[in-house]
Amino acid sequence: MKLYSTNLKADEVNFKTALIKGLAPDKGLYLPKELPHFSEEELNSMKNETYPEIAFRVLSRILEGEIDEDSLREITHDVYNYDVPLEKVDDITYIMRLDQGPTASFKDFAARMMARLMQYYLKQEDKSMVILTATSGDTGSAVAHAFYGLDNIKVIVLFPKDEVSDRQRKQMTTLDRNVSALAMDGKFDDCQALVKQAFADDELKHLNLSSANSINIGRLIPQTVYYFYAYVKLMKYPEEIIFSIPSGNFGNMMGCVLAKNMGVPIKKILASVNENDEVPIFLKTGKYTKIEPSRNCLSNAMNVGHPSNLARLIAVYGGVMDEKGNVIKLPDMEKLNNDILSVSVTDGETKATIKKFFEDYNICIEPHGAVGIKGLMDYREKTGDNTLAVTLETAHPAKFPAEVITATGVDPEPPQSLKDVEAKEEFMEQLNADYATFKKYLKEKLE
Repeated sequence: MKLYSTNLKADEVNFKTALIKGLAPDKGLYLPKELPHFSEEELNSMKNETYPEIAFRVLSRILEGEIDEDSLREITHDVYNYDVPLEKVDDITYIMRLDQGPTASFKDFAARMMARLMQYYLKQEDKSMVILTATSGDTGSAVAHAFYGLDNIKVIVLFPKDEVSDRQRKQMTTLDRNVSALAMDGKFDDCQALVKQAFADDELKHLNLSSANSINIGRLIPQTVYYFYAYVKLMKYPEEIIFSIPSGNFGNMMGCVLAKNMGVPIKKILASVNENDEVPIFLKTGKYTKIEPSRNCLSNAMNVGHPSNLARLIAVYGGVMDEKGNVIKLPDMEKLNNDILSVSVTDGETKATIKKFFEDYNICIEPHGAVGIKGLMDYREKTGDNTLAVTLETAHPAKFPAEVITATGVDPEPPQSLKDVEAKEEFMEQLNADYATFKKYLKEKLE
């Protein structure tokens, strides 16, 4: 497997190198040069497999030659030890609940796999590393739990102190040991910028820094699996399917793009965003402008004014975007718009969707899932397209009790994983979101 940088100024590398580095030396994001293609026979043969076995089947093809099959099978069965419900809404609509993992977020799927793969390679060479990750909500807790207690890996999580829910924060701040949580006086984009600057700082090279954000290819590749899973469980090749994906940093949507390129017959990808609407505007106009600072919305994990994975999306469709968000070469906009529709959903629409869905179907959803559902409803109303669709519920409703109670009058019962953190002691430090302060912290903490 060979991977290239979206900035096109770095050498090609293998998966192990891309995983450990996180960011390419030219500040671009790694993407596979080629991906395997799954035939009709291969897709249909997975229909009765469990999620861990489907994960093994897909990842063993992608990572062929990068990890031995016995180790990969052991990892997939260890990582995916929870349910992945496909909840029927009506004959043409399903909700894939990606909220059953240890932190009740879809980020568990990618973070846990990436952590085990990193540990696999580090143990081979008896090396250690430091994971830096910025989060707008769920990434931080998923990454912190995924790496918690692993040998040879320290984790530092940066989050905007005023834009995460109490439960999201506590999932990051109640671990300690090899996990450090930093409450930053700024926005998610500020946290992300600090992480990227640290990776590019030659004075910090000796710290062996890497990323667990969706900028890391190790996060992106496992996210392809649940699109295979939903398709093979609900459809028969070559029937087509639609996925509606709540989108912030666009890693989840990129997993769907890769799955489509590997042969899953996906008719349309609906990438619904909140009021941070820079991507819908770009797709409509071909002109890209970051939103600085990002807008604070109910679906806080999607408060992203410049999605890192947009550079990958543009690269897949033949364009080039640099690490600062400058479009050097436009992608094939006609093909991009044919495959993907991105719409913006307001906070008012988000609240109304949570309320309507509960009243109409007695199904409880949270703000991020509501954004995805609203995007699907609008698409169907506009086009009349009744192709079977799967919309993603990316976090458990109990992570956002205030919003759910306001909309439905019901306090969602939290899973045990969320109950466990309520009474635990929190460990965190607060920092100003400027690079000099952050760099000083890293040197004092790690040297």
